[in-house]
Amino acid sequence: MSEQAPEHEIYARIGEEGFARLAAAFYRRVVDDDILGPMYPRDDMTGAEVRLRDFLVGRFGGPQRYIAQRGHPRLRARHMPFKLDLRARDRWVALMEAALAEVQLEPGAAATLRGFFADTATFLMNHG
Repeated sequence: MSEQAPEHEIYARIGEEGFARLAAAFYRRVVDDDILGPMYPRDDMTGAEVRLRDFLVGRFGGPQRYIAQRGHPRLRARHMPFKLDLRARDRWVALMEAALAEVQLEPGAAATLRGFFADTATFLMNHG
């Protein structure tokens, strides 16, 4: 397992392109997923992909487009309408792990993102 890169260095290490590839690889998996797919707007999957990319870019040291367009991320409030139980959490993490494996980001950056995704997915759980 690679040593984690400092969070503020991730954007510098993988750039806009790395986050764009990661978000695209993730949403290719979500669209047909039986657990997560129904939680996403079928008519705006591209928008969901852009929002994730922009959130991650800003969160990890890049331009703050997400905040400029949508305000504070308010992750718990934005995810509250969805039943996010352990099964949904684990599926989200599994699909993101597969996306990370596909896009082959710089190892230190991938390790940091992997930890962030697992922790955040657990934080967003709102059902037993």
